Amino acid sequence: MALYVHKYGGTSVGSTERIKHVAERVIKARQKGDDIVVVVSAMSGETNRLLALAHEVQERPNPREVDVLLSTGEQVTIALLAMALEAKGCPARSYTGAQVKIITDEAHTKARVERIDNEAIRADLAAGRVVIVAGFQGVTEAGDLTTLGRGGSDTTAVALAAALKADECLIFTDVDGVYTTDPRVEPRARRLERITFEEMLEMASLGSKVLQIRSVEFAGKYNVPLRVLSSFQEGEGTLITYEESEMEKAVISGIAFNRDEAKLTLEGVPDKPGIAHKILGPIAAANIEVDMIVQNVAGDATTDFTFTVHRNEFAKAMEILQKLCGELGAKAVTGDDKIVKVSVVGVGMRSHAGIASTMFETLAKEGINIRMISTSEIKISVVMDEKYLELAVRSLHEAFGLDKEPAA
Repeated sequence: MALYVHKYGGTSVGSTERIKHVAERVIKARQKGDDIVVVVSAMSGETNRLLALAHEVQERPNPREVDVLLSTGEQVTIALLAMALEAKGCPARSYTGAQVKIITDEAHTKARVERIDNEAIRADLAAGRVVIVAGFQGVTEAGDLTTLGRGGSDTTAVALAAALKADECLIFTDVDGVYTTDPRVEPRARRLERITFEEMLEMASLGSKVLQIRSVEFAGKYNVPLRVLSSFQEGEGTLITYEESEMEKAVISGIAFNRDEAKLTLEGVPDKPGIAHKILGPIAAANIEVDMIVQNVAGDATTDFTFTVHRNEFAKAMEILQKLCGELGAKAVTGDDKIVKVSVVGVGMRSHAGIASTMFETLAKEGINIRMISTSEIKISVVMDEKYLELAVRSLHEAFGLDKEPAA
């Protein structure tokens, strides 16, 4: 007998009809003789509705009370799903994060899971019940309710799968798997049968929004096989697992992109030790996250220091640099918030040369100018003007043959 953890997101449980549909899917899975633990999110739109209520009452809502409020969203879903299963003759029991004792740290609204008491869940499974657990939430040692941040239900599901040593964690969502790129940009994008944890982490951090990054990190750390499937149609989905020898055949697994980029440059800064810290220290102090960094040293003992930030932080970062310009004796500050980042990702890069050459040649043929380049062992990212995004993704997708099934 196998043990599976199912996770259903907000759209999958967005109405009572959809909750009944989830109940049918769970019963069908259980008929194979497997034990099933289900993690659910709040119904779609509910978390935003609750947050809006909080802001109507308090301009800057108390984080502890925000967690108390938001945790009610999932409580509704777990109870309704338990009722739907019972109505179909399937024994079920629901638990909040606090009832299971999903113990977290005390960082309200973005807590991290520390440990899980799975005794009650195992007892229910042994008694033949389906166990339903509220995603996105936990409790501190002191008994305060916490939430895990946006997309935290994925993390709950993976953490439970790790604690229960589940055979697989199935993430049901509104897409039927992980694709070579966003099908809305490239219609020939192909669903991947499998992808490594490393590749999925890169894809998630580079703009792919299929899974929450923390859940992939957790799954990789505890070796929990993850599968992404559609809750609206049948299919095998995409398995996320450790690298296997046959996976080396695919040089590039996917193309990720991020539209939320902005670039800033401090020109003509004196090239002295510690200058990077003097620039990025105030940026970090303002809680602005820096992504890519490029430093170009000129012949006149000055340097142009360029970095990218989230587009929402562009104005704040520009204000800081303008103050620093005079202090550091720089010549000027320039910026551009109409840029995007496009990345090719694949573990096959480790054993194949020429990936960068193919990427740059493809972009050059399309007349696309590269503004910045960043690499890691399994990815190459480039920054370009926003207007070229779709052309770049489609041309790279074709250049690396991602629309074709890999050779057997």
